[in-house]
Amino acid sequence: MSEPLALPMYAVNRRDTDALWLAVQKLLVARGVPVGSLKPVLPQEALVTHWQNPQLILSQTCGYPLMTQLLDVQVVGCFHYTAPGCENISYRSVLVVREEDKLRTLGDFRGRPVVCNSTDSQSGYNVLMKMVTPLAVNGRFFSRVALSGSHRQSLYDVNRGEGDIAAIDCVTWALLQRHEPALLEGLAIIDQSPLAPGLPLITAAKTSSDTLAALREALHTLVSASEYREICAALLIGGFSEVTREPYSLLLDWRKAAQTAGITRL
Repeated sequence: MSEPLALPMYAVNRRDTDALWLAVQKLLVARGVPVGSLKPVLPQEALVTHWQNPQLILSQTCGYPLMTQLLDVQVVGCFHYTAPGCENISYRSVLVVREEDKLRTLGDFRGRPVVCNSTDSQSGYNVLMKMVTPLAVNGRFFSRVALSGSHRQSLYDVNRGEGDIAAIDCVTWALLQRHEPALLEGLAIIDQSPLAPGLPLITAAKTSSDTLAALREALHTLVSASEYREICAALLIGGFSEVTREPYSLLLDWRKAAQTAGITRL
């Protein structure tokens, strides 16, 4: 069943994710915003189905699906993350390889296989389209693309040789460093991507202006009240800004530039 409130994107540590959900729920209920479930949930269906729920109160999505598949949702804002590579609402991807390749550059991976979490991912796929555009030959750069389904699985797949390089959301990387350091053993970062607007918080198209204002007020309180400081710090959340859809047009510009250069896929 699709839930009207979920925070699925950085659920590396379920206890921390649940604590954030409960804090947001408390803040919304205090403002008269109905949230459905009384206990923390993660979507059980495909994320796009969850994000398209016409009853959606609040969720967090990826910037590229926002601009290509979620054209009707409203953007509530964006958290500021404190992971290395983040600046205000913006974040980067890190390019991860096996330790044996740690002295190489991205250009050295021409003709080698890449692992991506999904083709609609900004941090794992679209960002690579941007970065390989000036390096591609005859519209291609990598020899093949293996789709893993998640950043965590991409790291596992690179380590075992399913691919030689992957682009990983820097917040995910930092959370895995904290909670699953063994997963990162044998891996190294060789570069990072340009900045892009971070994962947007969204609500349904039909959400009223009063509820949207309440959502934003609740999220400002979440990141500023001492009561929630430890909860936010556990998930590397350092602030919140109200944003619109407009900054995310940059992600479409990246894809258009790649296509103009003759690159339609990795």
